[in-house]
Amino acid sequence: MFESRKQQLITGRAFVARQLRFSLYSAVLVLISLGLGMVGYMSTEGMSAIDALLNASMILTGMGPVTPMTNDVSKLFASFYALYSGIAFLTIIALFIAPVAHRFMHKHHLDE
Repeated sequence: MFESRKQQLITGRAFVARQLRFSLYSAVLVLISLGLGMVGYMSTEGMSAIDALLNASMILTGMGPVTPMTNDVSKLFASFYALYSGIAFLTIIALFIAPVAHRFMHKHHLDE
């Protein structure tokens, strides 16, 4: 997926293409995660789509829920969604930053 340390640094154009591809992967994971949260909040708490989106967005980014949960099923869903979201958010950020971090390390390794 990435060039090895013995290979030359890829061109700027190839790097931009790689970054766009990884940005797309990150966006897809964000949309899947938001969709999962929305479906869960709509089905367990009976929220409207916009309220479910708000709550899912706030949980996914680590801000916390907006609407209090009123039943045990929705509280369980919110708990597990929050656990999932913590891992998902860090994974999405790592995926987004990976090409830049790799290029930075590769460039500095080539200078040695």
